[in-house]
Amino acid sequence: MKAVKLIAWSIGAALALATYAASAQEVVLRIHHFLPPQATIQAQFFTPWCDKLGKESGGRIKCQIYPAMQLGGTPPQLFDQARDGVADIIWTVPTYQAGRFLKSEVFELPFMAKNSEAGSPALWDYVQKNSLDEFKGVKLIAMHLHDGALLHFANKEVKSIDDIRGLKVRSPTRIGAKFLAAVGAAPVQMPLPQVPESMSKGVIDGAMVPWEGVPPIKLQEIAKYHLDNSPGAPRMSNTIFVVAMNQAKYDSLPADLKKIIDANSGLEVSKMIGKAFDGTTEAGKKLAAANNGVFDVLSGAEYDRWEKATAGVVKEWIGDVAAKGSNGQGLYDEAKTLIKKYGG
Repeated sequence: MKAVKLIAWSIGAALALATYAASAQEVVLRIHHFLPPQATIQAQFFTPWCDKLGKESGGRIKCQIYPAMQLGGTPPQLFDQARDGVADIIWTVPTYQAGRFLKSEVFELPFMAKNSEAGSPALWDYVQKNSLDEFKGVKLIAMHLHDGALLHFANKEVKSIDDIRGLKVRSPTRIGAKFLAAVGAAPVQMPLPQVPESMSKGVIDGAMVPWEGVPPIKLQEIAKYHLDNSPGAPRMSNTIFVVAMNQAKYDSLPADLKKIIDANSGLEVSKMIGKAFDGTTEAGKKLAAANNGVFDVLSGAEYDRWEKATAGVVKEWIGDVAAKGSNGQGLYDEAKTLIKKYGG
């Protein structure tokens, strides 16, 4: 009887020890993205976010951040790196993979959101309801927009739709390329890090880039002319971003650490990132001004011309989505409604 009790006690002690060990284990999250460490996403999100995770976990969650593709690969491969476990968490533009995130790219259509603080929570809500199937294999931490694209040119001042015709202009995504083609430019799709060299060598005449993206690639040193849209109006273009975690890595965490990750994910985190990106606009403008940049803004009438010229991009997207079995018009209308709900 004593032997049986001793065995039972030993088993119980072992189980308790195992439970304690599991709850006390340290977790290292490898975070991978495509911009330099001083970029907004690392300086204003990942670094404070990781500090918060560390504090709330009593030091059990630690981060190792790998900027500028230090783990290898290219920006379009980052989403699959999260899905496949090459990295634990990534930040990227999912639509660098053209056509793969068709329903989600509605937020990249012309003249959708006025700012990122409103557009980002709208994007999060929309994806949760309509396009989670496009993000299988990862746990979504956050989704957001940037502060809105504008057009930067090296040597030619563009003030109207007539001025841009025939110019080779960088686009971040397929929808951005369709936008540029609709206004008469010759789009060249490429990730942001390739822009400076391409523009300085004359491979492209200009680039579609938000103000937030200007400092990390020092675009203000190459682009002299900057064309933005009318103040307070929906931005001419945008890009969607995702912060995603490998699902297996998340599933391997003890329950208390999952709760910490969950509490630091979602709609409010998406909104917070959006606000941070909106806050970078003036800094980008100041750098351009310090480099004698020339600033132009579409007039009200010119804005209307651009909006009318790109209406076909929206119609084409609606048709593409319908061809895949979804209600394109309904999804477009829902995205617009959500943006309005959040004030954008």
